[in-house]
Amino acid sequence: MSVQTRLARAGERQDVQLLAVVVAVELLVLGAYLLVAGDQVVQLRYTLYPFVWINAGAWAALHTTVPSASRRHRAIAAAIAGAYLLVLLYLAGLVGPVPAGYTDGLVDLTVALASPGWERITVAGAGFQVTVVPFRVVGYLALSYLVYVTVLDAAGAVLSGALGLFSCVSCVFPIFVSLSSGVFGGSSAVVGTIMTYSTDLSTVVFLVALALLYYRPTVGSWGT
Repeated sequence: MSVQTRLARAGERQDVQLLAVVVAVELLVLGAYLLVAGDQVVQLRYTLYPFVWINAGAWAALHTTVPSASRRHRAIAAAIAGAYLLVLLYLAGLVGPVPAGYTDGLVDLTVALASPGWERITVAGAGFQVTVVPFRVVGYLALSYLVYVTVLDAAGAVLSGALGLFSCVSCVFPIFVSLSSGVFGGSSAVVGTIMTYSTDLSTVVFLVALALLYYRPTVGSWGT
């Protein structure tokens, strides 16, 4: 066994051990929250989703190697990834104009405590607001970073980027309704199902987009 192979396997073991420690800490934090929240938690799976987003996004980003490229190509890739991130944040309602009736010229800070990862920190002023929901921000940063690497790598994983834009199903739901109303006839059953399971669908779409951006399969690779 070569030295390089042994080092690679040692690195993999360390990564697994680190992940195990992180998950253990997250479970302790979640356990403490459940003890305090008690009956306020209606659906346990929603308390787990933020950790899925954060862990999967961080793992993919940390295990992605940035290919060498010229300064010009890096600048182009950064611009594309930055625009991609802004679109994700806008569709998720994390950046954008303040609600109607807000007094311009004032800076307002709002902190809403919730299940770990679901906290909302909103800063609003001058007609614009920025909201931080930890697991969403981490997830979208991971997707955008992988888009940056994908552009540099020129793998052409356009589908994965498109899926990332829909990682907040409930946020882009009006777009879905307008596009699908002719097919489903505006079925209230379809609408209700999507709204009920929007967080579940968002998580699935996020993981699929993350996997495609991480592995970056090309069209020709599907047949190999």
